[in-house]
Amino acid sequence: MATESANFSYIKSPKLQLPQLDNDVYRFHAVSKPSASRCNLDCSYCFYLHKESLLEQPSHAGMSDEALALYIKQYIEAQTGDEVVFTWQGGEPTLMGLPFFEKVIALQNQFKKPDQTILNDLQTNGILLNDTWCQFLKQHQFLVGISIDGPKHLHDIHRVNRAGKSSFDKVMAAIELLKKYQISFNALCVVNQDNGAFPLEVYRFLRDEVQPQVIQFIPCVEPKDFTVTAPNKWQSKDLIQIGNKSLAPQDETSYLTAWSVGASQWGVFLTTIWDEWFKQDFGRVFVDQFENVISQMFGFGAQKCVSAEFCGKAVAIEHNGDVYSCDHFVYPEYKLGNIAETHMGDLVFSNKQQAFGKSKTSDLPSDCRQCFFLSLCFGECPKNRFTKTAQGESGLNYLCPGLKKFYAKVVNSQISLQQRLSA
Repeated sequence: MATESANFSYIKSPKLQLPQLDNDVYRFHAVSKPSASRCNLDCSYCFYLHKESLLEQPSHAGMSDEALALYIKQYIEAQTGDEVVFTWQGGEPTLMGLPFFEKVIALQNQFKKPDQTILNDLQTNGILLNDTWCQFLKQHQFLVGISIDGPKHLHDIHRVNRAGKSSFDKVMAAIELLKKYQISFNALCVVNQDNGAFPLEVYRFLRDEVQPQVIQFIPCVEPKDFTVTAPNKWQSKDLIQIGNKSLAPQDETSYLTAWSVGASQWGVFLTTIWDEWFKQDFGRVFVDQFENVISQMFGFGAQKCVSAEFCGKAVAIEHNGDVYSCDHFVYPEYKLGNIAETHMGDLVFSNKQQAFGKSKTSDLPSDCRQCFFLSLCFGECPKNRFTKTAQGESGLNYLCPGLKKFYAKVVNSQISLQQRLSA
């Protein structure tokens, strides 16, 4: 399939002020939202649909050719590594249509540096994937992330279409197409109150039926006011002490949505799957949480930003060129600027964003600083730090009880892991 030719050299782009170093000092990652919050599903737990009203987006927002050209040009300019990864998310990015992504490829070819490799990831619900889409994705070696929450009776609890009907069969049809065209794909499973109660059923389904390259489990953690209140903008006096019943998602007084995964439930989910994975699937099935914690335990560093010591090098860019501190911090308070006014590289390495990244560690309560598992966790994602410690310090991660359970399980496996890795 031929890609559409494009020439946007006439577009005026702000000049990059950062020094051009011949190393990876300025490497960063961006999650692009070309379709804004538009989606053809209506998932109950979606953390992005409300952005249309929060950010006052047009109802049919989409990235213009000019904004796309600016983004690709600046993103490539600012990268000092020899590999640049573009990640396309939403909303649902396939709503932009195939011609949009043909322009993406053409622009990447136009702006890439000599000896630079350009890679693309596409996170999709799979509903619009067909043979034509898959031929394109295969030709240009896209890595696809497909969202699926387990077998039908669990997936369809929250992942439904606009009419409230099942999406499962269409997602599975998309997965079969990806296999047919031998397209590399990962499965992204949002672990919530419902499928979180069936860890082995979910894991075995993903392992045996979906058969992705990597399984990604994402904990669904949503305070009831998450559509209007930005993370870390909570009033300290309103934060709830760990162990309080109002942190139980299904309690009528809960601070969280009813579909959020329970803190301890998250730990049980991970440890239950770990036991089966470690016993029979080690080295054969790849689960990103497991690969990540093993990497950290043996001193190779975090593969995921949520467990890294610092964050801030994974920003989000909206359809209109607005750049935000993180995909989970797309709120007015965390807007860094717009690429039509300031070069993307300068926004990412601005004082505001550097302070955001460093606060991941500097804002940790003493319980975390003294924790045996600190080097595996570093407080996990700041968006989940809305509880108080038993001593009343703010900034403790809601998932802490479950994370401790999981890390204890992993650490107890360290000797066996060492033997397997050395074999």
